[in-house]
Amino acid sequence: MDRKDTKEPEVTAELPTKEQLKDSELVVQAVAYWFADHGHVRSPFPTTVQEKVAKGAVEGLHAWLAGLKPDERAKLRDEDLLEKFESVLFDTAMGLVTDTDQLITLRFPFLPRCGDRIDGGAIAGREGENIVRARRLAHEDKDEFLVVEAECVSTGERWETRFELP
Repeated sequence: MDRKDTKEPEVTAELPTKEQLKDSELVVQAVAYWFADHGHVRSPFPTTVQEKVAKGAVEGLHAWLAGLKPDERAKLRDEDLLEKFESVLFDTAMGLVTDTDQLITLRFPFLPRCGDRIDGGAIAGREGENIVRARRLAHEDKDEFLVVEAECVSTGERWETRFELP
């Protein structure tokens, strides 16, 4: 959709309609960004749910705006709306996706995914190129970790590492 075909939702005390939100520049651009790959940033949203996610996120943003008092809506900045919309977008997707690996991707969109090629550095048994084969979440006390299983391309050996999550 061309930029000229979109309108920015006017930040006023008046509640925009769902249609106005859906067609707003903010929503159109956010959806276009998150549902497409951009170089090293890949879309975390499975194509199978993107339409439902976009619709649900617009409905969620509308419901959130409807819950605000008119003077609170009038004080909102574009950045506030974008942040809330992106939050609702991800929350909506989390409710539609059931595959554990896809849920991990939605929670941590910038971490390695299954099938990614990673460099094992100079660590014995991991030298050179490796492929991520599996991921899972693990918990120790209050800490959460992403456990990544990878396979060394040159040897076929599998190994594991983990990342502490925020």
